[in-house]
Amino acid sequence: MVPGIPRRTGSEPGRAGGDPAWPLPDCAEFRGDCFHRHQPLDHFGGLSHCRGRACGGEIVNNAKTLQDRFQPLFDPKGIVIAGASSHPGKFGFVAAHNVLSEGYQGKVFFMNREGSEVLGRQALSSLEDLPENEADLVFICTPPRTIPDMLRISARKGIRAAFIAAAGFGELGEEGKALEEELARLANELGILVAGPNGQGVISTPSDLCAQIIAPYPPRGHIGLASQSGGFIQSLQNYAHKTGVGVSRAISAGNCAHTGLEAFLEYFGVDDETRVGLTYVEGIEDGRQFFEKARGMTEQKPLVVLKGGATSGGQRAAASHTGALASDDRVFDGMCRQAGITRTHSLEEAFEAAASFATHPLPRGPNVFVLTTAGGWGVVTADRLTQSRDLELMPIPEDLRAAFDERLPPRWSRNNPADLAGSETRDTVAECMRLAAGHPAVDAIIFLGAGIQSNLGLMEKNGRFYPEFGLERIVDFHFRQDARYAKLAVDCEKEFGKPILMATELVDCQPENQAPAGMIERGVLAYPSSWRAVTALEHLYQYAHWRKRRELPALQ
Repeated sequence: MVPGIPRRTGSEPGRAGGDPAWPLPDCAEFRGDCFHRHQPLDHFGGLSHCRGRACGGEIVNNAKTLQDRFQPLFDPKGIVIAGASSHPGKFGFVAAHNVLSEGYQGKVFFMNREGSEVLGRQALSSLEDLPENEADLVFICTPPRTIPDMLRISARKGIRAAFIAAAGFGELGEEGKALEEELARLANELGILVAGPNGQGVISTPSDLCAQIIAPYPPRGHIGLASQSGGFIQSLQNYAHKTGVGVSRAISAGNCAHTGLEAFLEYFGVDDETRVGLTYVEGIEDGRQFFEKARGMTEQKPLVVLKGGATSGGQRAAASHTGALASDDRVFDGMCRQAGITRTHSLEEAFEAAASFATHPLPRGPNVFVLTTAGGWGVVTADRLTQSRDLELMPIPEDLRAAFDERLPPRWSRNNPADLAGSETRDTVAECMRLAAGHPAVDAIIFLGAGIQSNLGLMEKNGRFYPEFGLERIVDFHFRQDARYAKLAVDCEKEFGKPILMATELVDCQPENQAPAGMIERGVLAYPSSWRAVTALEHLYQYAHWRKRRELPALQ
């Protein structure tokens, strides 16, 4: 904490734990199923009506009802690719390829006008030829003009969810927005949940479902992704691959003509496969509805938000991208704080915040202990923690200092950060980490220096003298030590219920190194710098503090 600057209290608007000066704006009235605006635009840049969207058209409070509603989208018994193509450059080919390639066990049907073969499977020439009640999801890769009839036939065949990949709707202006309104009305009339249009696809790793026109398919995990940008979904899935921190569900919601982002977030809140939601938004049509749904989720589990359109330049880009009307950024920021939403300002920060929530327990308090094997890393981490208005670079307790004295030579720092000063034996790091993690005054640990030994080991192994002169033995020792540290951090975290964050540039520079590789193997995030580890820990603490102030039950 910065000397002379008081810690933020829970009532201040500067952090996720506080209630801002502005409450949920009283700018809507409830009429039947929807919130209707008194003015054409509300504080959030919303339109003057809900267009019958699922986000505002139904208030769903029952978890079972929500799970049943989204089951055909995320856990379908069968899927139809409408517009499947044999041309590898077409979206209809990519969607068909991805569904078949990742192990989906449900029934798969292809449809195209020619009834031609796609990837060795005979396609239907019309949805009318689809057997009834054999599929409950249709993935549509056909032009906008064909979609209404596709939906009507799909409904007759027992399909209850549709994903529309086609562009050419609200992002093109008023005519396109009118098409979206027609699409939403038709979806409500037919009782079909529609995602899109202008989206990239849907992922559900528990069902091995990869129905998307982008890559990659992420490892299975516990982050639920919902984004108005398909490119961001792709980027986030790339991060999941790189870090080993996996995804439960992912939806590229596009223009959200019928089902808004808030509806997906509400579902994530009751989805047992999802521990944290991560969403990218460009504009919010119904601000009150969005934050009510979001707050409902944050009372159950964390929600991380990255918002585009925070500046005038970003707002112009958002309008041409999805046709979104961006909100007043100050109001949006305040609403996030009130609702317990973790707001982030870059893609990297957003993923690392979500991955931290997915893989670490929440800290019980602000006290952070830094364990390092080199002094400089500890110094800059101490600077960052001292600048934090949420976390505390705690003084080292006397009993913990005495316990370290028994295991370390006099040259160690005898303070926090605990700089071991190159005095480690085979077991020193493990013993010191366990002592710190088990101390009641310590709420979280940042561990710096993992990977040093493997870094040297890799250099020696690739050098001209390996495996002679004892190098084979010492290289093996280096590798085993760093693999041990990765396991140690994860095991201590589980045993003591405190977040232990490992930071090393080798995550980026040498991912094959035993330390980051060991974290990736275990699906736990390792941070490329201590600065980013502190930022992630701030997010964990802020959300924990928000929950504590509201006397919400501890997360399991």
